[in-house]
Amino acid sequence: MGSIRVNKGKLFCDFRYKGTRCREYTALADTKQNRQKLSKLLEKIEGEIKDGAFEYARYFPNSRLAKTFTFNIAASSESNLHLVTANKQLAHIQQQVDGAPFFSDFTEKWFDECKIGWRKSYVQTMRDTIDKHLVPYFGEKVVSSIRREDILDFRSQLAKVPGRKNQTLSARRINAIVLGLRQILNEAADRYNFTSPGQRIKPLKIKRLDIKPFTLDEVSLILKTVRQDYRDYFIVRFFTGMRTGEIHGLKWKYVDFKNRLILIRETLVGEEMEDEGKTDLSIREIFMSDAVHNALMRQSEATQKHSEFVFCNTEGKHLNLNNLTNRVWYPLLRYLGLELRRPYTSRHTAATLWLAAGENPEWIARQMGHSTTEMLFRVYSRYVPNLTRNDGSAFNRLLTSNLEVPSTTTVVKNT
Repeated sequence: MGSIRVNKGKLFCDFRYKGTRCREYTALADTKQNRQKLSKLLEKIEGEIKDGAFEYARYFPNSRLAKTFTFNIAASSESNLHLVTANKQLAHIQQQVDGAPFFSDFTEKWFDECKIGWRKSYVQTMRDTIDKHLVPYFGEKVVSSIRREDILDFRSQLAKVPGRKNQTLSARRINAIVLGLRQILNEAADRYNFTSPGQRIKPLKIKRLDIKPFTLDEVSLILKTVRQDYRDYFIVRFFTGMRTGEIHGLKWKYVDFKNRLILIRETLVGEEMEDEGKTDLSIREIFMSDAVHNALMRQSEATQKHSEFVFCNTEGKHLNLNNLTNRVWYPLLRYLGLELRRPYTSRHTAATLWLAAGENPEWIARQMGHSTTEMLFRVYSRYVPNLTRNDGSAFNRLLTSNLEVPSTTTVVKNT
């Protein structure tokens, strides 16, 4: 006779099958209602055992014991269909036991509830993540039945999925997918009273990015050589640290010549303008240096009369990144014999040049749209010694100029 028992606050079934003691654990809390539901399930299992109709894998497909008990099912298309049907039956039984929905159903509800607070680009990213990765793997599982080992197995499968340029998905992308999964399961756990299996899943380590900013000499060479119609564009990129979407979406109404400020209020994502920036801190004001101010003044004479965008094509529309990169940027770097780097490197370059010039790190962080100075010192500071002295001479000059030291030494005896 089987029984319902408890371990660490969670219920499990304890019964015998073919002379073997079987313990199958659940995520159900030890409550009267859950005990009643699980007792009905156990009664059904024992009834099938008595009638010789019990199939272990139909109820517990992920159990180690399921591999022990064989069902003499041939490896044919018919048997595969039988196993799929059995797994679906198990999922329906689990749903009846704990009252939790299937992952696919809950995920759709969660998505509809959350998307109102997301940017358009993130809505599309999450939609793709759900459709391409999460639902195909977890869709037919009851949310409360998903285990930590299921998530780890899912993550290992993601590492085999082809990404861009015939490469596998990056650790950063895999972490983002698993983070979305954890958010869904955490919300489900709160609503249906079970412990989320994703709490102890640590993210994969991400390889440290080698940003390779340009030196001031390289920037000067680029600006001297680039096509004249793109010179002011690159001056603004190199000396403001603006993101690609920010500079391509920059409109004249956000250029404040009087106060020498560039107002970041919109950003270009794909082919659409979005009102909000990457984060709340991305909505900011960037100071115009003399070089940037002069470049924007020249640009206003060239484009302000026929386009709302500061930098635009001949039709007055925003610039296209792929066209710019392949027709202007990369050919220029090849011509100059410089290592190929993305246009986004101009943002990294601005940060290192500001640090090298001795600007206040908190001011630099605000210009970049960062919440703290942590990223400046973690990512950019290692490049600054290449631009400034790092032999202690500056500190020595500071002490020499400001610290008064007596010319003779007086020994004071303790009394």
